[in-house]
Amino acid sequence: MLVRDAMSPVTLTIGPAHTLRQAARLMSARRVGAAVVQDGDSGGIGILTERDILDAVGADRNPDHETADAHTTRDVVFAAPTWTLAEAAEAMARGGFRHLVVLDDHGPVGIVSVRDIVRCWIPVHSAGAGAAA
Repeated sequence: MLVRDAMSPVTLTIGPAHTLRQAARLMSARRVGAAVVQDGDSGGIGILTERDILDAVGADRNPDHETADAHTTRDVVFAAPTWTLAEAAEAMARGGFRHLVVLDDHGPVGIVSVRDIVRCWIPVHSAGAGAAA
C-alpha cells in the first residue's frame, strides 16, 4: 500500500502569523493533529503539530501571543505519494515524529500520520494472523 492510499488530504494550511490559539482552534475544528504552515513570502513549508502546541503551553508560553512561526518545524521530512507505507513508517521512526507532509510536484497534497499507517496495516496483518492460526 502507498502513502497516497493512507494519507489525509491537506485539511489545514495556516500562515506563520497565526497564533497558537488560532491554530489549536482550527486543528480542533477539523479534528487534525497537524497543520501545514506555509509562508507565502518565503515559499517555505513547515508543520505545526499538537505536540508543538502542548510543549509551548507546558512551557508557560501565551498561546494568544505565540505565533505558529515560532513553533513550526522547518526541517521537515517530506513523503512522496508513491512511497510505500513501510518507507513512511521507517522515516517516522528514524526521525522520531508522527506526521509526514506529503508533497507532489505542485506542493503539499496531504499528511500521513502513524495513525493512518496503523489503520491501513491492521486489517492486512489481522487477516494474515488469523489465517496462520
